[in-house]
Amino acid sequence: MLGITIVSHVSEIAEGVKKLISQVSKDTPITVAGGTDNNGIGTSMDKIISAFSRNKADSILAFYDLGSSKMNLEMAAEMTNKNIHIYNVPLIEGAYIAASLIPTGENLSEIEKQLKPLTIKE
Repeated sequence: MLGITIVSHVSEIAEGVKKLISQVSKDTPITVAGGTDNNGIGTSMDKIISAFSRNKADSILAFYDLGSSKMNLEMAAEMTNKNIHIYNVPLIEGAYIAASLIPTGENLSEIEKQLKPLTIKE
């Protein structure tokens, strides 16, 4: 089973993206980690680990907004037994594409093929 985790520096952005993509992917496990531990602007590795734990999927497609989110995602991914796939694509567009493909039964490689043109060069 594939799931999605959204990581944003702002909790309202993470929740908003979840609200948007839930419209096309009602049965997909979607969890969020937004803001710091005290709900300030930033990210929290503890919130990310918690989002991974709460997500019922074994394989999670992770989308983030800014660079330090990626760093925290990478560290959190090492602390879970779930398969975490981190995508360097625009947050909303990437999450929406994945969310719209998961319910159709597309496999991970096909979803990644659809996300590849959106990849942001570092």
